[in-house]
Amino acid sequence: MRPMRLDMAGFTVFRDETTVDFTDADFFALVGPTGSGKSTVLDAICFALYGTVPRWGGTRGLANALAPSATEARVRLVFESAGDRYVATRVVRRDGRGNVKTANAGLQLMPPGFDVTKLDTGLSPEDLGEVVAGTPAEMEQAVLEAVGLPYEQFTSCVVLPQGQFADFLHAKPATRQQILVNLLGLGVYEEVQKRATERAGQAEAKLEAVDRMLAGLTDVDDATLAAATAQVERMRQLSGEVAAAVPERERARAAAREATAALAALDADLAGLAGVRAPDGVAEVARAVLTARAAAEEASAAVALAEEREEKLRGELAAAGDESTLRLLLRAHGDREKLAGEAETVRTAVGTAQAEHDAAVAALTAAREAAARAEADLEAAFRAHEEAKATDQAVALRAHLSDGGTCPVCEQTVARVPTVPAGSAVAAATAAGKAARAATTSAQALVRERDAAARDLERVLVHARARADQLAARLSELDGQLAGAAAPAALRAALDEHARLRRGLDEAATAVRAGRDAARRARGAVDTAEDRLRAAWRGFDAARDGLARFGPPAADRDDVAGAWATLAEWAGEQVRQRRAERVGLAEAVTGAEAAATAVEQRIAGLLADAGLPPDDDPARAVAVASERAEAERRRLQERREQAGELREQRAEHERRARTARALAGHLRANNFERWLLAEALDLLVDGASRILRELSQGQYDLVHDKGEFFVVDHHDAGLRRGVRTLSGGETFQASLALALALSEQLAGMSTTAASLESIVLDEGFGTLDAATLDTVAATLESLAARGDRMVGVVTHVPALAERIPVRYQVRKDARTARVERTGL
Repeated sequence: MRPMRLDMAGFTVFRDETTVDFTDADFFALVGPTGSGKSTVLDAICFALYGTVPRWGGTRGLANALAPSATEARVRLVFESAGDRYVATRVVRRDGRGNVKTANAGLQLMPPGFDVTKLDTGLSPEDLGEVVAGTPAEMEQAVLEAVGLPYEQFTSCVVLPQGQFADFLHAKPATRQQILVNLLGLGVYEEVQKRATERAGQAEAKLEAVDRMLAGLTDVDDATLAAATAQVERMRQLSGEVAAAVPERERARAAAREATAALAALDADLAGLAGVRAPDGVAEVARAVLTARAAAEEASAAVALAEEREEKLRGELAAAGDESTLRLLLRAHGDREKLAGEAETVRTAVGTAQAEHDAAVAALTAAREAAARAEADLEAAFRAHEEAKATDQAVALRAHLSDGGTCPVCEQTVARVPTVPAGSAVAAATAAGKAARAATTSAQALVRERDAAARDLERVLVHARARADQLAARLSELDGQLAGAAAPAALRAALDEHARLRRGLDEAATAVRAGRDAARRARGAVDTAEDRLRAAWRGFDAARDGLARFGPPAADRDDVAGAWATLAEWAGEQVRQRRAERVGLAEAVTGAEAAATAVEQRIAGLLADAGLPPDDDPARAVAVASERAEAERRRLQERREQAGELREQRAEHERRARTARALAGHLRANNFERWLLAEALDLLVDGASRILRELSQGQYDLVHDKGEFFVVDHHDAGLRRGVRTLSGGETFQASLALALALSEQLAGMSTTAASLESIVLDEGFGTLDAATLDTVAATLESLAARGDRMVGVVTHVPALAERIPVRYQVRKDARTARVERTGL
C-alpha cells in the first residue's frame, strides 16, 4: 500500500480543509514541533482505511475524530496497492443529541491513469470510479482485499505508531507467538482443525440419516414389484373395455338429448303461439289520434286570427307617429314657457345690478379723491413739521445770543436778537401731522371698502348677464325645435291615441300567446296519441316477428286492431296443429332415455368388477386408476434405485468422516503451527540481526532462544544480553531492526496477499546520539534508495529531517493545523 494523497477536514487538530500530496514523495519526513499534528497525519491514513487509530487505545471511539466544537470530520485517502489505485473515504457526524456516528464510508477502484489533481475540481463521488464498498461493514473486507493486511498487521508493518515500537521486542514469548500468529495469519490452521471437526460431525450425522432412510426402504422386494405390474395390466385391459362402451353410451345420450330438445322446442312453440292476443284498448288508440289532430287544427286557426289582429294594431300604431317625438315636443313647449318667465326676471335683475354697480363706482371715485386730498394734507403737515424743527432749533440758539454778539452758526455779528416765541412750533406741527395721518387712514379704509363693494357688484352683474345670455340661447334653441310643431293640445290628443292603440296591441299579443300555448298543447296531444299508435304497431310487429319462423299472415298497416285480430286467429289454428304432433315426440323421448340407462348400467358393472366407484366420466376414472397403478410401480422402482444410491452415499459419508477425523487429529496437536512459527521466527530474527548489525556498525547481532530475544555484543567479547538491559538508543535500534525485518519478511511469510509498498516510522529519534542518528539516517536512505517502497518518518530532529529530500512542515495555531511541503 502506497499513499498518494490525503484530504482532511474537521479531523482532530485539522479543523480546516488540508491536503497532503504524497504523489512523488518516495522518501519524506513529517516535521514540526511537538503537538503540532505530525502523528495525526498517520492517524488519518489509518482512520480512512480501518476506521480507528492506534492512539485511541484500540477502541473505535469516533468522537476522537472530531475537531473541538466540530460537528463533522471528513478524511479521504488515495492510495496504490498491487498496481491498482483506490480512494477510501470516511465521514463522521455528531447529531443533535451529541452522538457521533459514521455518516459515510466507501472504497472505490479508480480508473487506470486517473489524475489525482482532478480531485481539486470538485468531482462528485460517482466520478471517482467503481464502488468496491459502500458501507462501514463492507469496508473491512474490501480494505483487507485491497491492502492485504488487517489493521493489526498494517500498524506493525506499514504505519508504525509512536510508543509501540518496542512492544514486539519486549513481549513475552507466548504474547509474541500470538502476535506472529495474527501477523502471519497462522490462525487459519486452527480454523482448518475446527472445520475438519465440524465436517467429521456433519459426515457422521449424514451417515446416521442414510441408515435411517435405508431402514425405511423395506417394501422393495420382487414380489411387491410383480403385484404392482399385474395391477397395471388389469387397468390397461379395463381401459380398453370402457373405451369401447363410452361411445355407445354417448350415442344413446345424444339420441335422448335430441328427442328431449325436440319436445322442448315444440312446447316452446305452443307457449308462444298460445300467448298471441290483441292488447286491451288497441281500437281506442287510432280514434284518439284523429280527435287530437282535429283539435290541433282548430287551435292553429285561432292563432292565425289573433296574429292578424295584432299585425293590424301594430300598423295603426306605426302610422300614429313616434311617441317619443311627441313627448319631446310637448316637453319643449312646457320648457319654453318656464324659460320665458325666468328670462324676464333675469333681465330685470341685470338692470338693477347695473344701477347698483354704477352707484358703487361713483362712490369709489369720490372716496379715492378724498384719500388723495388727505394724503396731500399729510404731506403738507410733514413739511410743516420739518420747518417747525428748524424754527425750534433757531429759537434754542437765541437763548445764547446777545445784541452785538457773534452768531455761532454763521459767525456774523447780531445787531439785535429777535424775540423768543412763547410756545414750541414742533409741538403744534406734530399735532397737526397726527390729525392729517388719521384722516388719511380713514380715507384709505373707505377706498378699500368702496372698492370691495364695487367688485362684488361687478361679479353679480357678470353672472346675471351670463345667465341672461344662456336663457336667450336656450329660448332660441327651443323656438327652432318647435318651429312648425303642433300646439300642446294637439300633441296631448296624439299621445292619448297612442296609449289606446298600445293597450289594444298588448291585448292582441296576449291573445296570440294564449292561442299559441293552446296550439302547442294540441300538438303535444297529437304527438302523444301518435306515440301510442306507434307503440301499438311496435308491439304488433314484435309479436309477429317472434312468430316469423311459422310464416304468419300479412297485416293491414291502416288498421292496427284488425291486424291484431287476424294474427290471433292464425295463432289459434297453429296451436291446434302442434298439439297433435306432441304425442309422438313424448314416446320417442321415453325410448331414448331407456337405451342410455342400459349402457350406463353396463359401464358401472365394469367399474365395480375392477373395484372402482361409479363415475360419470368412466374413461377419466379408469385413466386415473391406471396412472395410480403406474405411479405405484414407478415409486417401487424409484425406491429400489434410491436404496442403491443411499448405499453408495453411505460409503462416501463414511470415508469423509474418517478423513476429517484424521485431519482434525493431526492439527489438534499444534505440531504444524508450532513448526511454522519456529520457521517464521528464525527468518524474522535473521533479517533483523542483519539490519541491527548495520545500524550498530557491527556491534550487535539479534538472536532468540526459547522465544526470548537477546543481543550479542561483539565489542564485549560476544556477551549475550537480554533486550530489556539495552539503553534507549540500543532499544530503538533493535526495535527498528525488527520493524524493518517484519516489513520485509511479512509478504513472504504471511498467508495473505500483502502489498508492502511503504513504511512510515513514528518514533522519538531525539533519544539517539549523533553517531547512532547518522547510522539510522543512512539505513533509512539505503532503504529508500532500493526503490521498492515509500519510506517516511515522523520527527522533530532537524539533523535527521535535513537529510530527507521531501519534508512536510506541520504547523498549528489557535484554530487549526496546516501542512506545507518543503524541500524538493
